[in-house]
Amino acid sequence: MLRQPAVAGEAKNHAADPGRADEPERMDRRQPRNPVPRGRRTAEGQLVSGRRFGCRRHDTRIPVDKGLDDAIIAYAQNGEAVRPAQGYPARLLLPGWEGNTSVKWLRRLELSDRAFQTREETSKYTDQLKDGAVRQFSFVMDARSVITFPAYPVMLEPGWVEIRGLAWSGRGRITQVDISTDNGRSWTTAKLQAPVLPKAHTRFGFLWKWDGKQTGILSRARDETGYAQPTRAQLDAARGNPQGPFAYHYNPVTGWRINRDGAVLLASYPD
Repeated sequence: MLRQPAVAGEAKNHAADPGRADEPERMDRRQPRNPVPRGRRTAEGQLVSGRRFGCRRHDTRIPVDKGLDDAIIAYAQNGEAVRPAQGYPARLLLPGWEGNTSVKWLRRLELSDRAFQTREETSKYTDQLKDGAVRQFSFVMDARSVITFPAYPVMLEPGWVEIRGLAWSGRGRITQVDISTDNGRSWTTAKLQAPVLPKAHTRFGFLWKWDGKQTGILSRARDETGYAQPTRAQLDAARGNPQGPFAYHYNPVTGWRINRDGAVLLASYPD
């Protein structure tokens, strides 16, 4: 499996480093680059080829170590064949990794001693940084959480409310979820609902008495590596603002704004 250098300027301490992604490779789009960077010729990888529904072929590289660890080639789900929209007749499933690596409509696997540098791992699915370079092969999903209730278009009444949501991490189990009911000024630990499994959604709940005043409710996850879900300001300081309409591996703390009339609306990112 490739061992890529750490992104310069980012801390090695997982709990304090919102920009990490298991030390992915860094490449600079401002300079011409060799098809196979020096020092990588002994790396093992495999090309997975499939198609996206109704469009072009989708090729991506998967390190052999991941394939031998927990990769699944799925042909059935819940007692029936995988449905066409989910990749029939067979699809790849890689727990804890970004969704584009779980290739649908699987066609072939090719083994190689180096990265293939396909479109889906160079111009796409790379994370542009503020200095113009990008993080490459940042497969693993960072810890994240979302509040699923209360959420738009719910209208709240003053009184007791159970804040509920989901948290997950591609690096293992969720160990803690904190809730803020004052827009990030203070935090209280929520209760995790069993089972708490690695690389899986974990439910959480927190009982809160709303006093009818306008406020913001937020959630923040932490996983078993010690990594804590960062704020947008922390992410932007480490990586810069996201580029384009989509941002890969962008997992800031988010939440909902609750108005005095009980309306629940999407909140702006807290600092």
